[in-house]
Amino acid sequence: MVDWNLAVATATRLVRPGPEISRDDARAVVAELRRHAKASEQHVRGFTQMGAEEGHDTPVLVVDRPGWVRANVAGFREILKPLLEKMQERRGSTPGGAVLGAVGGKVTGVELGMLLSFLASRVLGQYETFAPATRELPAGENGGGRLLLVAPNIVHVERELDVQPHDFRLWVCLHEETHRTQFTAVPWLRDHLEGEIQSFLGETDVDPMTVLERIREAAQSLAGGRPEGEEGEDGGRSFVELVQTPAQREILSRLTAVMSLLEGHADFVMDGVGPDVVPTVAEIREKFQQRRQRGASRLDLALRKLLGLDAKLRQYRDGERFVRAVVDQVGMDGFNRVWTSPNTLPTKAEIAKPADWIARVHRKAEQ
Repeated sequence: MVDWNLAVATATRLVRPGPEISRDDARAVVAELRRHAKASEQHVRGFTQMGAEEGHDTPVLVVDRPGWVRANVAGFREILKPLLEKMQERRGSTPGGAVLGAVGGKVTGVELGMLLSFLASRVLGQYETFAPATRELPAGENGGGRLLLVAPNIVHVERELDVQPHDFRLWVCLHEETHRTQFTAVPWLRDHLEGEIQSFLGETDVDPMTVLERIREAAQSLAGGRPEGEEGEDGGRSFVELVQTPAQREILSRLTAVMSLLEGHADFVMDGVGPDVVPTVAEIREKFQQRRQRGASRLDLALRKLLGLDAKLRQYRDGERFVRAVVDQVGMDGFNRVWTSPNTLPTKAEIAKPADWIARVHRKAEQ
């Protein structure tokens, strides 16, 4: 169904080259990022009052853009395996299914590679939750995740923003280390997310004609027409949103709330720790926010819309507001009740109204 090797080859061929840097300077950047990642662990765990579960350590890997591509393709293969096997069985029972599968796999591989090449030059860091071990990129113990820091992108952005490089690298590591802390300190979180994702994929309609029709609807919407009543604050919906079934929308609502929590928590921690350990944090934060909001090319905006990246930016903003409001009301200990179980995670509505989460979780705990 997907030619994964072709996806990697396509993305590697198309990805933009990184910034010009000498071999010695590149080695120095990698070494510094590793030091900052280690230092960030202590800063984040102290601020959040979250400790790692013993035996759940995960590796920190400093990678280039092709390395990020390879890591994410490995993750996609792992998480999408049940869905693709289901679709393969469905296609195998239709006349000419094997031929269609071979051709379709190459087409999908090229398309995936093109999207990954776009993203590979933009991601600064990532906690890869569902990472399988590969020869080049080890995973954590017991199949756990791994933290990726994309060195060329970090250097590119620090130069673009004209900020102090050492401070910026530590600032990025604080955000990404928060994600690693979330998953290593909360042992049920990874399985919960995987279950939600598999439920979402399990609801996917695997009939090729139905999927094709939904893709056409998505293309028409992106071309300008929108279903009445579905317009959001950014003027429409992403491709991902348009291909959902009603059951998938319910699951996505829960996933959106969790991702808002995780991203907002990381931004909150980064800002909370930053003033004590990053001397120029105020300048970095201001310039980075301006960069997020700055206009981009029409192609860049179209791809961001298609991939739902605008929604991700809202997750940072809305999630950070939620975390800050809860911590202001009930303190860090009170906020950390969010990690008790899946039942204490905020809903999408509660992300927008933190007082409702406080009332539900704290009142229930006190009764």
